[in-house]
Amino acid sequence: MVVVGDVINDVLVRPLGPVAPDTDTRAQIVRRPGGSAANLASWLASLGDAVTFVSRVGALDHDLHAARLASLGIDPHLAADPDRETGTIVVIVDADGGRTMLTDRGANVALTPDDVPPGVLDGAALLHLSGYTLFEEPARGTALGLMAAARAAGVPVSVDPSSVAFLQDVGPEQFLDWTAGASLVFPNRDEAALLAGTADPVEAARRLCAHYSTVVVTLDADGAVVARRGEEPVALPAQRVHAVDTTGAGDAFCAGFLTTWLRADDPVGAAAAGMAIARECVLRLGGGPLATVV
Repeated sequence: MVVVGDVINDVLVRPLGPVAPDTDTRAQIVRRPGGSAANLASWLASLGDAVTFVSRVGALDHDLHAARLASLGIDPHLAADPDRETGTIVVIVDADGGRTMLTDRGANVALTPDDVPPGVLDGAALLHLSGYTLFEEPARGTALGLMAAARAAGVPVSVDPSSVAFLQDVGPEQFLDWTAGASLVFPNRDEAALLAGTADPVEAARRLCAHYSTVVVTLDADGAVVARRGEEPVALPAQRVHAVDTTGAGDAFCAGFLTTWLRADDPVGAAAAGMAIARECVLRLGGGPLATVV
């Protein structure tokens, strides 16, 4: 699989009590390698998939990120940006595992066609794009070019919309136009509501099938809705757990779904597999598999 999208340095902050303005609040703070696409690639590799990963990072920590990804069995193609730092997100985690994210995408926004290795789609089973690649130029043009090349080569494309805030910035109609024809899309509840114009996730999945062959709406602890064009949506419940940190749960879900879906065209079974991996992800701090903790 070919995965294209962000590498991020995550700084995860869990306050150990009410935040006290203008003074100190005790907190648990950890640093983790992250980024939606990098997390997904890491989970795929942990599940035994062959993964080529394309991204752009700051020159200062290029070697660190490339070595970490390679150690997981990923084939990394990371362009080293001499001017921008690697993207960074401060993730504030509440007592229920919910997140507030302060985001600086850094070098990720500058991904260019020259950063993509020639022939990257040769023999690929799937191209997965993080929606973050579509929100700013020149990364957007690079992503759209890859999607066009994948369609021409008969390679299926999956897309994770990634951020309801950024979707609102560009507008849902624009995003739907950019990604029309993708085989799979993985919006969460809020992203699906914005893209489909309805708060009902079942109806949202049904409407989005006009744009995508298969739609999977993730619903956090409420499971997921799976819809395939021409078929009735199926709602799957999730096994409830006490989440420590929901960072990366959607990426873990996508990995479990994709690796199963590519082996057997069964989106309902693939969603069940995705929920099992997401459940593993939310039981600790950080968005990648345990092997990615540094």
